[in-house]
Amino acid sequence: MKYLSQSALRAGAIGVAIMAATTATAQDKSVTIGLTSDPSHLYPLAGEELSSNIMYYHLYDPLVKRSADLSFGPGLAESWENIDDVTWRFKLREGVTFHNGNAFTAEDVVFTVNKARESIRPDLVANIAEITAIDATTIEIKTPQPYAVLPNDLAELLILDEEYTTETGDAQMDLKPMGTGPYKLVEWIKEEKLTLAAFDDYWAGAPVIKEVTFRPITNPATRTAALLTGEVDVIQDLAVRDVERVKQEGDFNVLTRPSLLNVVLAMDMRPQSPTIEGDNPMTDVRVRQAIAHAIDVDAINKIVMNGLATPSDQYVPSSHIGYVDGMNFREMYPLDIEKAKSLLAEAGHPDGFTMTLDATNNRYVNDAQIAQALASMLAKIGVTLELNIMPKSNFWGYIRVPTDNSSFIMSGWDVPAGDAGSMYGALFYTRDKKEGYGQVNRGSYSNAEMDALVDKADATPSIEERDQYLQEATKILMAEVPMIPVHYEQDIYAARKGVTLEPRVDKFIWAYDMDVD
Repeated sequence: MKYLSQSALRAGAIGVAIMAATTATAQDKSVTIGLTSDPSHLYPLAGEELSSNIMYYHLYDPLVKRSADLSFGPGLAESWENIDDVTWRFKLREGVTFHNGNAFTAEDVVFTVNKARESIRPDLVANIAEITAIDATTIEIKTPQPYAVLPNDLAELLILDEEYTTETGDAQMDLKPMGTGPYKLVEWIKEEKLTLAAFDDYWAGAPVIKEVTFRPITNPATRTAALLTGEVDVIQDLAVRDVERVKQEGDFNVLTRPSLLNVVLAMDMRPQSPTIEGDNPMTDVRVRQAIAHAIDVDAINKIVMNGLATPSDQYVPSSHIGYVDGMNFREMYPLDIEKAKSLLAEAGHPDGFTMTLDATNNRYVNDAQIAQALASMLAKIGVTLELNIMPKSNFWGYIRVPTDNSSFIMSGWDVPAGDAGSMYGALFYTRDKKEGYGQVNRGSYSNAEMDALVDKADATPSIEERDQYLQEATKILMAEVPMIPVHYEQDIYAARKGVTLEPRVDKFIWAYDMDVD
């Protein structure tokens, strides 16, 4: 039996911490962190991507906090209980203030839920039918049906100051964020640096590190050089080719841990696709299966990733609710060029076809090189990929649903809640069928049986039943191949000695948990 991610992450080892004696006074402590890119937003309802998420959780807090190992515990809510099948009551933490001194109350939670409904992130509150402030420190949430994993969902909802957000307006919240988190914004010079200062009145205790500077360094070689020359103390996504070099320097530590981030390939299944002439071949499952058979994930791992990736066996890791024991995508669709050609011929496309692959060049590890490798592999079965590679700052808007530009997309997805339901509801649920569902269904996949299984999973108070429904959904997806899972990245960090850093399962770098000498 699988459990919620409080206990489900046993399969992923926590990365080894870099330990060092701390000699500086707390007032002196600062750290500079090199990220792969600048955040897109500082307003948590404006969008989702890793660099932005890292900033959100420095500036804001959720009701339910997610620890480094993805276990769940009290955040702005001290406790919660399911008082009947569809009603949850949350007791809020007293004495919490926003950075501007405003008191945190139940009304701020109600306001945030309603703002989320109006934003581009209605998925965050899709399973909240009604929310009521019982008093200043108590809220009651009703779900449309029994919903066992509501606390997991609420770890993603970051609470806003109603008064401040209303006065400031959404358009200014990127520049003037206001939360209850451990740090507050000092300065953001876009594409150069973002500086945070400790919020000493933080409800969980003042941060040890008093100033944190994030520097976006998109080029991997430049990021490594910045670490080695002392411009930064920590870097995210150390290039795989630089791992041994940094280890040999002697003054730095390299930390790795398996990532939750699954690099995936989404295929358009509309009858007419933007970059394909004539009818879309990918509406035929045999074509999708042929593409899967043509991709050599082991070669990508060995040659492109230097062995620092793990080929994906399903859409979520084995620790997650919805994973099917004994089922492996690679065994179902092993590398087999002749089989792929045969499937294409059976589907009426013996000569293949041409389409565009949209991909990033600064979001995933070696993403542009992976795209190039995919083009070479699919050419062997007559499928010609024209590469449309762009920085992530352009990518997310380009592929945004309803995906008017794209036929074939390489992106990534992770599921920090330890439950496949959030992924399946977002990526595979029929679009425009149910509010808050299918909002990232870029391939326009639609299967009534799949939708019904997600609905049943979301309507049961039993984790065991939820697991069974989602396993059945997994079996459908593995057979129909609306999306090809490629590999899980390996998270690789490097830091100067004297920095204490514990890599998190969700890849967030959280300065509140760090220390420096």
